[in-house]
Parts: sequence; structure tokens; C-alpha cells
Amino acid sequence: MRILYRNARVHAPSHPDASALLVDGDMIGWIGDEHGAGQFGDVRVVDVAGGFVTPAFVDAHVHATATGLTLIGLDLSGAGTLTEALDLLERAARAGRGRPILGSGWDETRWPEGRAPTRAEVDRAAYGGSVYLARVDAHSAVVSSTLAVAVDGLAARAGFSPDGPLTRDAHDAVRTAAFAALSRGQVRDAQRAALQHAASFGIACVHEMAGPAISGADDLAGLLALADAEPLPEVIGYWGELFGIDTARELGAVGAAGDLFCDGSLGSHTAALHEPYADLPAISGALRFDTQDLAEHIVRCASAGLQAGFHAIGDAAVDQVLDAVELAGERLGRSGGAGHRIEHAELVRDPRRLAASGLLASMQPAFDAAWGGPDGMYAERLGTLRALDLNRFSELAAAGVPLAFGSDSPVTPLGPWAAVRAAAYPSEPGAAISARSAFTAHTRSGWRAAGRDGGVLAPGAAATFAVWQAGELGVDAPDERVARWSTDPRAAVPGLPDVAPGRELPRCLLTVRAGKTIFDAGIASG
Repeated sequence: MRILYRNARVHAPSHPDASALLVDGDMIGWIGDEHGAGQFGDVRVVDVAGGFVTPAFVDAHVHATATGLTLIGLDLSGAGTLTEALDLLERAARAGRGRPILGSGWDETRWPEGRAPTRAEVDRAAYGGSVYLARVDAHSAVVSSTLAVAVDGLAARAGFSPDGPLTRDAHDAVRTAAFAALSRGQVRDAQRAALQHAASFGIACVHEMAGPAISGADDLAGLLALADAEPLPEVIGYWGELFGIDTARELGAVGAAGDLFCDGSLGSHTAALHEPYADLPAISGALRFDTQDLAEHIVRCASAGLQAGFHAIGDAAVDQVLDAVELAGERLGRSGGAGHRIEHAELVRDPRRLAASGLLASMQPAFDAAWGGPDGMYAERLGTLRALDLNRFSELAAAGVPLAFGSDSPVTPLGPWAAVRAAAYPSEPGAAISARSAFTAHTRSGWRAAGRDGGVLAPGAAATFAVWQAGELGVDAPDERVARWSTDPRAAVPGLPDVAPGRELPRCLLTVRAGKTIFDAGIASG
């Protein structure tokens, strides 16, 4: 079927005045002035009423099942106090009538109590049921006694606490047990909810960061099958397991990469740092692997034709990954990082060294929006001056580090335009990149991060795009639905909306993946 989308403003640099595009099957067949579309004869016409058409977004780092559980389950991100969080847990326990509870999103740094729930408090609120409550960064959790005793040898694992949050190996074990308790139906419903939610934000592809300590092989296999069977965003799978080459290939993952945890998170005090935490001077986090093993992992991935990649947030973890890349390069006789990726890379001591490694940096600008600034969690953990060294998008880009953006949802919510804003207007202005560069990092670079081409609107390209309406524009009078977009003055190419703080971000009207509609707010079916 051929579909003509007309009355549009098309963001195609090669066709700056285009007002229409023709989709022929799963490809873009033509872009131009809609008055020239008569040549195509009998086609279905969709009037987008002045909407702005862009390449669809790619979220380069998500956890779909966990995201879905926050959408349809217990979400504690809105809890303003510890007491409120415990009240929400008690309501969930009453409604669940004894079923296991998985929740996430709590952040003690935003609470006046300034602490996490204790196990005893969780037990009381849940009436003794099985409970897993992940911190907002997903690198620590509080659990009920019922879940804790169900995990053999939990007290002997690194990161165990008898009453407080669990981190490191102890957290991995309870998370695995909590997710294993979900039924296949619950997992499928959560995954579908997450992917539908992504499509509503103009996201047509997500990179799923799976792994044995995160969601499991069955979870990733089910997610890939779901995305292939239903009108949903494409899922590109990653399997984060050291030497997990065979499993990655069996699952159809593009890499034994992603959340292969070289360290943890700043919020949970588990990111590996060269200098101690400012608020806990006795610790500096910990590296979880041997550098020689990381180098061997890269070599094995390269030999298998798979991507390698690692989760590294603290400067010690980033440096360890770079050490491993250089060791792998010596063994391979070529760049050890070319074609591979590093996740998060928040605290980079030497951007030029990262650029020379060949690694692509998959980053999350919303981290800075959530926790940056002089009064944010980063400043609390590292001190105000050290926190300024986090998420230096401008310095990384200037050094030549390829950037791809994502959300790490549910750690921060899905929302690509919000991420573009966060990178263009970060808490420290010197770290900013242009809105155009941020947009590219969240579109075209997302495909490149997986070794794919995409993210452009051009004849012959995949028909994967989104249609947007500025939120402040009225829709009551159809003839007034004109795309009066304000151009960001710092953008090198006119046409992107102004995403400055205080501006209303674009609202998605339609998302199309390879010619098929995966989200429609009524513009195509109305």
C-alpha cells in the first residue's frame, strides 16, 4: 500500500521545503512539495494537519519489563516521603491479596527522612508478603524477609545488609528471584505496556539491556518475539554476561554487551571511583571484574562478530574499560573498541582517550536533569566541584566520542524530547551540546550504536518516522492547526523546535515503524 502524508513540515535536510512524503510499503518512496504528489495517482492520503515529521527516536538503553511494571504496578517515583512510600506499598499489598509485589522508583535523597525503608518497615507494610522494591537507579533494593529467606546464601553475598538496602551480588540475587516469580502473562503484559508507552513518545526502536542478573534469557526471548508479532517498536537485544557469547547468539542479540556491570551507580554508592565518596569517605565503590577478563571478553566478541560493551559510570570503571580495550587491541592488532560501546560513561577523566578507543558512548541526559546541579544527588555524593565533571556531553563530542542517547528506563522515564532538552540545557552550561546534535544522538546515532543505518528521512530509506504537534497549539479549529515551530537559535539546521526550559515539548501524534503505524493519537485513523 502507498500512503501519502501531506500538509506536513518534513524535517529532511535534503528537502528543506518538503510538505509531504510518500510511503511505499516499508520504504519512503518520495519527499517533496505536496502539489507534486499528483503524479502518484491512487494513493491513500493522510492529512497530518501541519504536523512536524521527523525520523522516529531510538532509545539506546531500556529495560522493558521493569519499565512496564512501573506503568502497571507499584511505582514509587512520586512518593514525596518515606511514609508515603510505605503507604503506597500497604495499598498494593491489600489489593494484591498475597501476590508478590515488585516496585521501583524510590529515592531517599528526595525524602525529608533522608533514608531508605528498613526491612522491618517493608514487612509491616506488606503484611509479611514477598516484596522487592528497587531504588530509582535500579542498583540497590529493599526487600521483605519473605523474599530474603527464599534466596539461598543471601547473607554471604557481597552487598548484603540485614535490614537496609541490598547492593552488588546480593541485589542481583534478589532481583533475579523477584522477576522469576512473575508469570509469563505478567511479563508479557508489562513488556507490551512498556513498548506501547515508548511508541507514544515517537520511539520506534529500543535497545533492550538484558542479562542473567537483570531479566533473564526467557524475558529477552519473549520481548523480541512480542515486538516481531505486534505493531510495536523494534527491539534490538543485548545480553550483558561476561563471556556470554553463545547465549547472546542463541537469543539473537547483537552483542554480549549492555549492562555488563563493571560497577554500580552513584546513588547507591556502588559506582567505582578513584577518590572516595564525599558523603561516605570510607568507600569509593568497587570494580566487579578483572581487567584481563574484560579484554578477553572483547576479543571473544570480536571473533564472534558481536558487539562488546560495558556498564561503567565511575571514573575508575571507565578507566578499567579503556585499559581492557587497549589490551584487546594489542591482541587483535587493531582498535579494540571499534564497533563496541560503553554504557553511561558519566565520569570520564580523559575524553580524548575515550575517543581514541573507538567506543561509542551510550548516555542518558535525563540523569543530569534528575540529579545534577549544586543541590542534586550528584553533588551530595561527590561534592559540588567533582559533580561538575559528570556528563560532559560537549567535551566528549568535541573529542570525537560518538554519542547515542537513551533513558535507562525505568531509571529515568521514557521521553526523548526531554533528553534532547537535558543535553542542550544541562545543569552546567559548559557541558551543553546543540539541540540538533542531541536530536541526532537520539535518532541516527541510536541505529549506529547497534551497527545499523537509519534515522534519516530520504527516498529509499526505511519509513520509520514520527509526527509531532506543539503542545501549546490549539486543535479545535482544523484550519488553525499550523506548525508554528520556534527554531532553537543554537541549532545548525533550522526546523527543530525550541526545547529551552519553560517551552512545552512536542507532543507525538503518530509513530510509524517500517511503514506500519505503531502509535496513533487519531491523526491517521480519525
